[in-house]
Amino acid sequence: MKMASIDIGLKRIGLAICLQSNIVSPIPAILRKNRNQAAKDVNLFLKEWEIDILIVGYPSASPDMQKRIQHFISLLELKIPYELQEENMSSVEAKDLLKGKIKIKRDGRIDSLAAKIILERYVSKKGKI
Repeated sequence: MKMASIDIGLKRIGLAICLQSNIVSPIPAILRKNRNQAAKDVNLFLKEWEIDILIVGYPSASPDMQKRIQHFISLLELKIPYELQEENMSSVEAKDLLKGKIKIKRDGRIDSLAAKIILERYVSKKGKI
């Protein structure tokens, strides 16, 4: 089963994929111009990679961001199932992993690494890693 995860932010959407049972890889992030463009780009990503299930990072501690994420999901033309996965601290963990390795933090690498962490959590929870 091909899985993907997204880490939805206000400026970037981090992406990661798992094409085999134990290998999760970050994919270059989507830079958001507006929500409709971002939703189209996510739909295209899911179609191009022939993804079977989408895992969406979901913050339990931020009701405002939860509403934004639910709205963004409603904009997607999902023909596949999706599940929400707790994302708390994934961006902090990603920043720590890249500390000192990158100078430009706005290129989406941290966001996609956070999406990778979210997908690894999901896969681990399901007992696939």
